[in-house]
Amino acid sequence: GCRCNRGWCCNRGCCCNRRCCCNQRLKLRKLGLSDNEIQRLPPEIANFMQLVELDVSRNDIIEIPDSISFCKALQVADFSGNPLTRLPDSFPELRNLTCLSINDISLQALPDNIGNLCNLVSLELRENMLTYLPESLCQLNRLEELDLGNNELYNLPETIGCLVSLKDLWLDGNQLAEIPPELGSMKNLLCLDLSENKLERLPEESAGLNSLTDLLVSQNLIDALPEGIGKLKRLSILKADQNRLVQLPESIGSCESLTELVLTENHLMSLPRSIGKLKKLSNFNCDRNRLTSLPKEIGGCSSLNVLCVRDNRLSRIPSELSQATELHVFDVSGNRLAFLPMSLTTLRLKALWLSDNQSQPLLTFQTDVDPESGEKVLTCVLLPQQPCESDKGAVQHLFYTDALASPYIKNCIVHGRENSPHSFSVGKKTRTFPKFFTKSPIGKLYTSTPFPIRMHILSLGQSRYLKKLPTGQKRVQ
Repeated sequence: GCRCNRGWCCNRGCCCNRRCCCNQRLKLRKLGLSDNEIQRLPPEIANFMQLVELDVSRNDIIEIPDSISFCKALQVADFSGNPLTRLPDSFPELRNLTCLSINDISLQALPDNIGNLCNLVSLELRENMLTYLPESLCQLNRLEELDLGNNELYNLPETIGCLVSLKDLWLDGNQLAEIPPELGSMKNLLCLDLSENKLERLPEESAGLNSLTDLLVSQNLIDALPEGIGKLKRLSILKADQNRLVQLPESIGSCESLTELVLTENHLMSLPRSIGKLKKLSNFNCDRNRLTSLPKEIGGCSSLNVLCVRDNRLSRIPSELSQATELHVFDVSGNRLAFLPMSLTTLRLKALWLSDNQSQPLLTFQTDVDPESGEKVLTCVLLPQQPCESDKGAVQHLFYTDALASPYIKNCIVHGRENSPHSFSVGKKTRTFPKFFTKSPIGKLYTSTPFPIRMHILSLGQSRYLKKLPTGQKRVQ
């Protein structure tokens, strides 16, 4: 009788009532069995000698049979998401394999002869338990994509530089303390992800990666970028957040293709003047550093769209920033600003963030005068961000002068003096400033701020020192 339903294949030539011919099964070229509960891959899979694609990902298979080596035509295989711990010794005999995915299978080691898979173009080994790479890996000279993210690698073999065809290399989430200088030999490398390791430096030879477009080194221990980074003329994305950078090399300005620069959570106290040479820079994030000032050259970033410098120590914003005419989002929350330059009114801002308690992306601004320079400046209810020296004496009121309304800042209105220097206008109404508490090193001081007497929203987030709300002569309605 016909045994077609008893296994993967039948050795008898037969035809059942469903007209299912075993010979047709043997000619199968693509087999997709992902997302099932298959527990066993039978040895009879060897009979599929014309199989080109095999996908058994996300099953319960605990072992790949040695007989899979007879699937000589196999080009694409995905065994990801199975409880496998090893590959069979015969696996590297699949010489026609071009794409191999074995992510998340608890793999502890690769076969020593993995280099025999000489036609591999893509090799995915993410989320395994690999602690080392075999030397034969360097024989994969056609390999273009290598994903080793989220393993337990402590070092890389020097021979990794022999992978001259490699375009994408993911090494994030490992235990790497250093990168071999031979890595700089990968002239075709486009993307290098070294995030979440223990790197203290990048080799100077990395400047030889002249095709590199994406360099990701977030969450490491790096205190300086190599001076030769300026040689990376095609670099478009540089993410070096959560490191220990204390300064940037002047050569950073030579990365002429840079569009995204992320330096969040470092120890930067200043930025190089060459930052203004980054004409294509669109997104610049330097939150949570120790910046005390921004270079006036930053206005040269003519394509800058988003600038985030929150939680620094900035006391002034250079007026030249207005030259960055494409700037739409500016976040300076958590700094030490007393005012903003008047020149910002020429920008087409869609969001200007001054505080975590800010409920709207744009505010109403008034004009004031900088007591040091005598120049007109902008102020608002959220400025100064912390008490100025003058606040230690008598209470200072804000005096507003000539009205100036920006033609570009949407919903951002600049008011001048009305009937009283201590009043502000909303529509046709004029309201008097109530009192409001601000933080001060000498205790609580009253500061005049233009809050309306009818309160709609009161946010007191992160107010761990607040014991009670102040009471005024007038009740807030």
